[in-house]
Amino acid sequence: MAIDFSLTPELEDIRSRVRSLIDEVVRPIERDMDRHDSTSLVEGIVAMRTEARKRGIWLPHMPPEWGGMGLGHVELAMVQAEAARASFGPFAINAQAPDEGNMHTLLHWGTDAQKEKYLKPLCEGVSASCFAMTEPEVAGSDPTLIRTHAYQDGDEWVINGHKWFISGANRAQFAILICRTEENPDLPQAANTAFIVDLPSEGWNEVREIETMHGGHGHSEILIEDLRVHDDQMLGGRGQGHLLGQYRLGPARLAHCMRWIAQAETALDLMVARSLDRYSHGSLLAEKQGIQWMIADSAIELYQCKLMVLHAAYKIDRKEDFKSEVSMTKHFVANSLCRIIDRAIQVHGALGYSKDSPLADMYMNARWARFADGAYEIHMMRTAERTIDIVPGGFVVHPPGELHEYINGPQRSLLFRVRYGGPTYSRAVSWKTNPKWTQSPEAAEFFKTHPEILKSEVAA
Repeated sequence: MAIDFSLTPELEDIRSRVRSLIDEVVRPIERDMDRHDSTSLVEGIVAMRTEARKRGIWLPHMPPEWGGMGLGHVELAMVQAEAARASFGPFAINAQAPDEGNMHTLLHWGTDAQKEKYLKPLCEGVSASCFAMTEPEVAGSDPTLIRTHAYQDGDEWVINGHKWFISGANRAQFAILICRTEENPDLPQAANTAFIVDLPSEGWNEVREIETMHGGHGHSEILIEDLRVHDDQMLGGRGQGHLLGQYRLGPARLAHCMRWIAQAETALDLMVARSLDRYSHGSLLAEKQGIQWMIADSAIELYQCKLMVLHAAYKIDRKEDFKSEVSMTKHFVANSLCRIIDRAIQVHGALGYSKDSPLADMYMNARWARFADGAYEIHMMRTAERTIDIVPGGFVVHPPGELHEYINGPQRSLLFRVRYGGPTYSRAVSWKTNPKWTQSPEAAEFFKTHPEILKSEVAA
C-alpha cells in the first residue's frame, strides 16, 4: 500500500506562511524581549499571537469548531517542524506544551461544562494549564507507583501528595492532577483518577521552581495538603487516570519529536554554515572528510527522524495502533537531537560552547529529551517486548524443550514455570494479573487447556 507524504498546494501554502511568521515576526520579537522579565515576555507573546491570528495560523491541532485549523498529525508535523525553528514559535500559534496535550485531553475526556470552562479559554489563548503527574518519591516512568492519593468526603475529594517537575505550574490557571483513588484495583493501571484543579487553590502549595542545568524555566515542585475538589472536577471516569495519561502522552511525545526535528535542523544548518566559513590547515572545514562525515551522519539521522515522525503520525491519523512506532520515534529523535547538536558544537569549536552561539543553550535544553515523557530506556524496553513477543501475563516465548521461571510483572502476583515440548508459540496467550483470578473457574479452564503452563505458587 502506498504511503504519500507529499504536501498538497494548500498545505505547502500553510508551511510557507508558518515559516514567514517565524522569520518576520517571532524571531525579531524574541531578539527584543527580555526573557527574564515577565511583562516583556507576556507582551512579546501577545504580539506574536496577534499577528499569527491575523495570518490564519492558529491552533493547528484543534478542530475548526474550537477555532483551530483542523490539521491531522501528518500535517501538524510539518507545521510544528517550522514553528519550532524559534523558541517561542509554538507559543505564537498556541501549540505549545503542556497546553497542546491538555487541549487534546479535555476535548476527548471533558464534559461539556469542563470544555466551556477550561478548554475554551485555552483555545482562545487567554489561559494556561499544567499536567501534574510526576513525583519525586517514585519513578516517573511508572505511573502505577503514584503515591498522591485522594479519598471521597461527601461530594468532594480530599487530596494529599507531592509532585515535581510540573511544567508551567507557575503560570497555570488550572492543573490536570493525577492521583490514586483505588486501593485494590483488578489491574494496577486502574488505580489512578484525573481531576481538574483551579489555581490557585487552598492546599496546592508551590514549594519552589526547580533550577535545572538550563536554568529555571517553570518546572515546579508542588506540595498538596488536604486539597479539596468537587466530584464534578473529575476528568474522565474513576480509575481512568492511567488510560487518560496514555491517551495524552502518545501524540504528545510525537509533538515533542516534531519540535525537536526543527531544533536538529537548525543545528545542522549552523554546522554547514560554519564549515563553509571557517578556514583551517589549508582548506575550508567543509573540504575536510572528518567534517563531511559529521554533516553526513547528521543529515542521514535527520532524514530518518522525519520519516519516523511522519509514519507514526500517519498511523495515528488512520486510527491504527501506533504505540510501537511512537516509542521507537521518541527514542530515536531524542537521541539524534543530542548527537546532531553535539556535532554542531564540535564543528564550531569554542564558539559553539559559548553563549555567543545558540548551540550551548540548545544543547542544555535538548538533554531533557532523552528522559522527558518516558526515559528512552523505557521506550527501548517496550519496543523489545513487542519485538520478541513477551506474553502480557509475564513470560517470554522461548525455544522448545527448556524449563523457565518468570515473575509475572512488577506486582509478582503469580510465578509460572513454562515448559515447551512442542511447537513454539508464535503469539502469546494472555491472562489476568490479579491473584484472585487464580481461584476462578476461568483460571481452572485456562490451565486445563494449557498444560505446558504450570501454576507453581502464588508469590508474596
